[in-house]
Formats: sequence, structure tokens, C-alpha cells
Amino acid sequence: MFDAKSLLDQFLGAGGQSGGGAGDPARRSSGSDDLMARGRDFLSNQGGGLALGGIAGLLLGSKTGRKVGKTALTYGGMALVAGLAYKAYQGYRANQDGTARPQSPAGNPAALEAPKGTGFDPAQAPGGADAFAVTLLSAMIAAAKADGHIDAEEQGRIFDKIAEAGLDSEAKAFLMDELRAPLDLDRIVSGARTPEQALEVYAASRLAIEPDLPAEKAYLDMLAARLGIEPDLVAEVDLAVREAQAAS
Repeated sequence: MFDAKSLLDQFLGAGGQSGGGAGDPARRSSGSDDLMARGRDFLSNQGGGLALGGIAGLLLGSKTGRKVGKTALTYGGMALVAGLAYKAYQGYRANQDGTARPQSPAGNPAALEAPKGTGFDPAQAPGGADAFAVTLLSAMIAAAKADGHIDAEEQGRIFDKIAEAGLDSEAKAFLMDELRAPLDLDRIVSGARTPEQALEVYAASRLAIEPDLPAEKAYLDMLAARLGIEPDLVAEVDLAVREAQAAS
């Protein structure tokens, strides 16, 4: 089994170091930025070159994903997703109870920490953290495909980058299979085995895209409904993601 947790870190920019150079041009990316720069730097250190950063850049482009690289670098990919989901849950409960919204430490809106030993703790994931990382990766790739921008030509470009990346055969096969696969909401939803995981799957999907196109918004609306996430909680996820973007 490939290291899905590490791959998720790299997708969100958590595997690299600060700094970077010029990014690969892509339809949805205008140049270098946190996600691609950190992914490229990480893979350069691992002998894999810039390829995986380019894959993530092609999938997530200039949208939400690459705007949280600094925050992902601080927490790690899975912890970032868990923290966003937990922060959204805290805000939702505060609204339901009519209490004050919990404040981030030192007034930092990006401060994210899911409590250990709870359903939001990656270490508590049924089946293990790595298995759930696969679900989160699948959810992010599905969301990135929701507007149909990954056509056959762009899919070929991404496959070329996968072939160049310093990945083992299982990781390459996983990425290629996910890119080829038609959208399958049932499969994404079935990967969430607890209410906390359902919220994390939605948070990861929202993190992958900015729902500024009708197809993207419709996809997120359908996903939330299928996962049983209430509209007020959806709004809290959106707020948590936007705060993390602003802080990065």
C-alpha cells in the first residue's frame, strides 16, 4: 500500500519547505504559489523533481487548495482537514447553543487543532489514518473534476507528470485510476464511516475547490446532502476554509 497520508501532505503543500521558484503553467494556475512551490521543493529533496507539485497544481490550480500551503505546512494534510472540520463543528454548536463562538489562540483565525482521542483525531480513524487519507484524496480529486475541466487532453498532461514523479507504482496507479474514474458519489460517501469523517470528507472537498461555478456548487450541495451535513454546518466549513486561506 502506498503512503496515502504522505501523498495528502504533498497535495496540500505540507511536505515541503518555505520558498520556491516558478510554477508550472496550467489552465487553472497563473504561476508559483504555496501548493506547487512546496510540493516541488519536497519532491526535489526526494529526487522526484517538480512533477507531483505540478499534478496538484493541475488538479487544484489557482483555486482553494494552493491558498492554504502555509497552514498545511504547520499542521500536516490530515491534521489540517481534521482541524477545519472540528473548527466548523465548534462554530456550529456555538450557534445552536446560543453561546459565543470559540476564539482561536492569540486571535489567530487559522489556529487549528482537533482534540486527541476524539472522532476528529486522525489516529482514531476506523481502519487507520492511511486508509482514511485515501478517502480524502479521492474526495479532493472528485471535487476537482466536478466542473468537468479535466478533459482527455488535460488528463494526458497529468498522466505525463505522474509518470515523471518520484512515486511508487501503487501511488501512480491510484492517481491514474482516480483521474480516469467517473464521478461516483456513492464511493466517496461510503468512505466516511462516522459523522466526524463525513464532515472531514466535505471539508477536504471544499478545500479542493472554490465553488464559483454552478457545477462545483451543485457538486458540493449534493455531497453535503448525501453526507447528512446541515446547511448551517456547511456554512461553518466554508468560513473555516476561508479563514485558513486568509491566514496563509
